[in-house]
Amino acid sequence: MKKKNFWITYTFLWLTLLLLIIMPIVNIFQIEDNFLASYEDIASANKNGLFGSYITGELKEGEKSVDSQSAKNGEVVFKLFGFIPIRKVSVVMANDDDYYIGGSPIGLAISTDGVIVVSDEAKSCLKEGDIITKINGEKIDDVDDIAVALADCDEAEVTYLRKNKETRALVKVLKDDSGEKLGLVVKDNITGVGTLTFVNTKTGEYGALGHAVVDEAGGNIVPVKEGKVYSCNLIGINKGQKNNPGQLRCLFLQNSKNKGDIESNGKFGINGVLKNVDGLVDENLTAKIGGRLAVTPGKATIVSDISGIKEEYEIEIIKANYQKKANDKSLVFRVKDKRLLSLTGGIVQGMSGSPIMQNGKIVGAVTHVFLSDPTKGYGVYADWMM
Repeated sequence: MKKKNFWITYTFLWLTLLLLIIMPIVNIFQIEDNFLASYEDIASANKNGLFGSYITGELKEGEKSVDSQSAKNGEVVFKLFGFIPIRKVSVVMANDDDYYIGGSPIGLAISTDGVIVVSDEAKSCLKEGDIITKINGEKIDDVDDIAVALADCDEAEVTYLRKNKETRALVKVLKDDSGEKLGLVVKDNITGVGTLTFVNTKTGEYGALGHAVVDEAGGNIVPVKEGKVYSCNLIGINKGQKNNPGQLRCLFLQNSKNKGDIESNGKFGINGVLKNVDGLVDENLTAKIGGRLAVTPGKATIVSDISGIKEEYEIEIIKANYQKKANDKSLVFRVKDKRLLSLTGGIVQGMSGSPIMQNGKIVGAVTHVFLSDPTKGYGVYADWMM
């Protein structure tokens, strides 16, 4: 009996040891290439046992030419027991630039690259939210291009985006005294509100929102022909509740002086250059950008000026994902700060892009709220937004 118990205990200990080794190795292979890294991030990850008790990361810096520009890159070598290499991952070396900390709501005005279907009165195959990009092979930049492309046509080949996938269809052209038309109501611009995340103090390059600007009806990421950023005034807050995400009520005027340009709209927010940061940032508040390996479960803050002044509010990061594939739900957090809970009930629409700070660095941005619990939200890693 004693011998049997010995073998059971022995087997259990070995299985436990194997799990302690194997599970971190599995996690290491979930890490995607080309994440943002620094020596400080890797040292912190090793110290906190991010890769497990028996695995460490070693950063080696390199340099390569990208589009005639010198870009720092490197690789992280993950080693078992400190000397057995198990995987190499390519990384982008974090620069040493300072960034203004965002947290202010901004107004967005985007001229779309193509036209968005508002309604289809002709009842063709097109739906509300489809984005028409070409007609008969001719690029459609704005509403006025449609009439030109339809001239002397009985039928038109329409190229359009639906749920971010390009589709083509033949659509009958309607004719009346005003000329040829598709029988559609369309628009070539979109406006909205989000939150600024960071601004490079040297270049003015910024990131905001943390997720794409999407046309709600069609689910398409809105392609940008050109766009402008404006100062935005907060006029009220609809508090978040269960199954009701709440909202920041903001106002901005497009005839006021714009703050900068929107150059791109992607999965992880908008990017461009701000030429005027007055009223958007406190130029005395700067921080470095932290890579995803700098993020650990535990205490952190989000920055917002919804109270009238820029403040940090305590949150708890519940989970930080390794993310083998790019996603705007990098981490899960819970709002702990009673001041923010009193103001908003948690996370509300319009707060997307609010900077997430940990250990003095901008490590991410708020992206989504849990509909079932407005005190919980998702965030995206800052390096995805770069």
